[in-house]
Amino acid sequence: MPDIKESNTPPQKDDQQWRQELSSEQYNICRCGGTEPPFSGKYYHHHEVGTYLCACCKAPLFDSETKYESGSGWPSFWQCLNDQAIKERTDQSHGMLRTEILCSICDAHLGHIFPDGPQPTGLRYCVNSASLDFAIKEPDA
Repeated sequence: MPDIKESNTPPQKDDQQWRQELSSEQYNICRCGGTEPPFSGKYYHHHEVGTYLCACCKAPLFDSETKYESGSGWPSFWQCLNDQAIKERTDQSHGMLRTEILCSICDAHLGHIFPDGPQPTGLRYCVNSASLDFAIKEPDA
């Protein structure tokens, strides 16, 4: 099980270090802004209780209680863990205007946010599984 990052200090890594630490799929998605094929990611049909983390720096991003089935083919959440977890930026690639979401600690590309999610937020955080890791919630003692 991965350790949840407790610090807001960005990792000081160069491109070569990211390439060594991440799988080729994770590197392409997280560091180059790629996208995994729909319905293919390991967290698409994942239903354990816990916290979804950034695959690169282990910063906590999403609570499993906010994950839902959107039908998009990617893990979808209606809310991020807190206002500091994720940052947004305009993405005009592929002839579209979208809002990209990135880890606020290490700038890993996570996916995109859309205004077509369920209440109470009406948002859909559409996230690549390869940009995530997962920490199972330990039972209360």
